Amino acid sequence: MTGTVVVGYIPSPEGIAAFERAKDEAVLHGSRLVVVNTGQNGDFATPSFATPQDIDAIRSELEQTGLDHDVVQATGGLAAAEEILRVADVENATLIVIGMRQRSPVGKLFLGSTSQQVLLDAQCAVLAVKAPRAR
Repeated sequence: MTGTVVVGYIPSPEGIAAFERAKDEAVLHGSRLVVVNTGQNGDFATPSFATPQDIDAIRSELEQTGLDHDVVQATGGLAAAEEILRVADVENATLIVIGMRQRSPVGKLFLGSTSQQVLLDAQCAVLAVKAPRAR
């Protein structure tokens, strides 16, 4: 696989797990990696919007791998799923990687709205990653 891997990133255990897996997939397949971070509906005041320090750390880690990469921090007002899907379409992505939260038995009946929309609407393969359980 060559092409582009797009990952939806938020500063959380699930976001970090998705980023690490996307990075591994890009290295394994010689793909470009595009990291997408956005706040809730593009609002950069929400906790899901990564800090400048988070973005610097991601860029530094990717530069060390030698991967062709880009980091997109969107503020256009789109929902996270819409932004991930938009970037995937623009980049002609071959894979999207998203993080999944642990759910209660009732919560397992429904996926989160972001992950559900990406899984249903993506034009390419989607890999859903869970964060490792705390011990």
